Amino acid sequence: MITKDDVATALERIRPHVHRTPVLTSLRLGDRAGGLHLGFKCESFQRTGSFKARGALNAMMQLSPAERRKGVVTMSAGNHAQALAWAASVVGADCLTCMPEGASQSKIAATQGYGGKVEVVPGGMQRAFDRANEIAAQGRVMIHPFDDERVAAGQGTVALELLEQMPQLDTVIAPIGGGGLISGMSVALKSLKPDIRIFGVEPEGAATMRKSLDAGAVQRITPNSVADGLNAPLVCPMTLDVVRTQLDDVVIVTDDDILAAMRDLLSYAKLLVEPAGAAALAALLARKIRVEKGSHAAVIITGGNVDVQRLKQLL
Repeated sequence: MITKDDVATALERIRPHVHRTPVLTSLRLGDRAGGLHLGFKCESFQRTGSFKARGALNAMMQLSPAERRKGVVTMSAGNHAQALAWAASVVGADCLTCMPEGASQSKIAATQGYGGKVEVVPGGMQRAFDRANEIAAQGRVMIHPFDDERVAAGQGTVALELLEQMPQLDTVIAPIGGGGLISGMSVALKSLKPDIRIFGVEPEGAATMRKSLDAGAVQRITPNSVADGLNAPLVCPMTLDVVRTQLDDVVIVTDDDILAAMRDLLSYAKLLVEPAGAAALAALLARKIRVEKGSHAAVIITGGNVDVQRLKQLL
């Protein structure tokens, strides 16, 4: 289990290489969300376009020289792929990502642009997970997108910055894919502000964490959501345990909710985000989360890597 010290150490480790992303506001969206002092933690402005750079770099910087020489492997729909390819280039390691057939061509190209290798795997995301595990068994070091304490601790550094930027913060909403981000953030947030309220958000087509919570054990699904960054086929015992013990709730939004929030972020906050990055706001605007009027709340804008070719259709 990761600790608050793991997150604090991760921030010191990665700070010279990542951006301290801004917290922006929108009075219009704050009013529509229920009269909130609403902040947007814009990880869409992070290196590689998402929060994933934090966890990937924290993991890569802790590899031994021998592990770096072996190279790394992972599986991803796109954002972790880009982040790990970039992080591997920082430390001088070879990186291979298994991506599912149908993955965004722009995310594949970006991963390759950062120096990473890509193997496109026929079938869905679960098959990409299986293929990456096969390659890891042959010698490469696995850097899992969420089932890795180093990755989750690195992603949790978002919370430490956020508390400095919004010291009156009382509510945080973040999307959940495999649960690495919200696990790292929750450990840091609860250690510093035990009374803070934390909510997770999943698309109805990829409600892996919600199903696992309801079943009391990790569940596998075949995800299908417009928010490809949240299409994890499973969570892991570590992230499930943190979410079970630290979060106030995990709520479900529709793809239409997500796309409406994506349009609103562009229209009113002038923020262009990918669907996964709009999920947290979608939960507020769709009234899936009730927050007291006047509260100081923040939503995590997890990424901005939207495929330009799909943008018109999505909007």
